[in-house]
Amino acid sequence: MEFEKNRRLLSYARRAIDEYKMIEENDRIAVGISGGKDSIALFCTLIALKRFYPINFEIVGVTIDMGFEGMDFSKVTEFCAEQGIEYHIVKTEISQIIFDYREESNPCSLCARMRRGALHDAAKEYNCNKIALGHHFDDVVETFVLNLAYEGRLGTFSPVTYLSRKDLTMIRPFIYTAEKDIKYFMGKNPNLPLVESTCPADKATRREEVKQFLTEQEKTNKGIKHRILGAIQKANLDGYHE
Repeated sequence: MEFEKNRRLLSYARRAIDEYKMIEENDRIAVGISGGKDSIALFCTLIALKRFYPINFEIVGVTIDMGFEGMDFSKVTEFCAEQGIEYHIVKTEISQIIFDYREESNPCSLCARMRRGALHDAAKEYNCNKIALGHHFDDVVETFVLNLAYEGRLGTFSPVTYLSRKDLTMIRPFIYTAEKDIKYFMGKNPNLPLVESTCPADKATRREEVKQFLTEQEKTNKGIKHRILGAIQKANLDGYHE
């Protein structure tokens, strides 16, 4: 399958990969696939990049099934088979632990930690040395604002993070890719296997509030998100550089 309108995503991803040396010869990269637009778009972009990138690397699709009812990953399985890409679904009871047993009122932080732990373990089990995540440009800025507003600290997630305890490297090839470009790509490729989240906390988080705040700010203060990223780079925060 050839992907429509993928040139912009490829351009931004390659820029990030080259600038931060995210991919090295013979890497075996676990791509975290939640089924959402960001992870599916990243997966497609890395599949396309693999065909012409001068460095040889492998990709493996990994989905952490958190146990939410109604989330069916069979279409992702079919898609990976069509692409000739290895794919694994790791079943967990994360949803039951968080919502039934612990009855968490603010579940997102714990859920993220548990999901990351399961993904790290899966990457090691499938002999991967790196994990690629679909966090994009807007996520970088939103995380910075979240940390500033709610924790009183300056920081965001890093483009590349080495986890010494697991001997794994996390990479985020979409740090320069805007969410609107991902949405455009997905709209031009309606047959891609999106899986709608059935998490009861979806769209009801602090991150969503910050996203709406920045969207409103962008209307009257054009370029504010790019200036925030520029400030992060100028300050060399969390591994970012100009």
